[in-house]
Amino acid sequence: MKFTVADHLWYMGLALEQAELAYKAQEVPVGAVLVSPEGDILSKQFNLKESHFNPTAHAEILAITEGAKKLQNWRLSDCTLYVTLEPCPMCLTALVQSRVKQCVFGAYDAKGGALSLGYHLHQDKRLNHQFAIMGGVKHFECSKLLSQFFRERRSGYRPKI
Repeated sequence: MKFTVADHLWYMGLALEQAELAYKAQEVPVGAVLVSPEGDILSKQFNLKESHFNPTAHAEILAITEGAKKLQNWRLSDCTLYVTLEPCPMCLTALVQSRVKQCVFGAYDAKGGALSLGYHLHQDKRLNHQFAIMGGVKHFECSKLLSQFFRERRSGYRPKI
């Protein structure tokens, strides 16, 4: 299945719903959705670093792990990952290792995003897999939630759960 612009917007909307769940759980509001080549949702996850005391519990890693378990295959060939924030270097490397076809992200991350920092591992011919990346999908909505979260954190505000 070839994904259309409408498809990308819809799946990113689902990732944003996950980011909102992260926000409500007082986690950095990043959500991810892993989609099969046929358009089926394989996993939906959000950041759990704080509650799991796990520095690797990023939404992307959790979505990849859940999707691989569902498929009973670590090779996520032809799958697409939607994530509300540009992947960090760790997550970009995990995407290379999982063999995804594409990563679509929302907000750019100038301080921690792999691409923004100059790590273009998804295109590195020295590695065993390359894949496409599309950034800026629903950028405003993704950025707004992140900005709100960090503004509230700096002011000491914590949402009621």
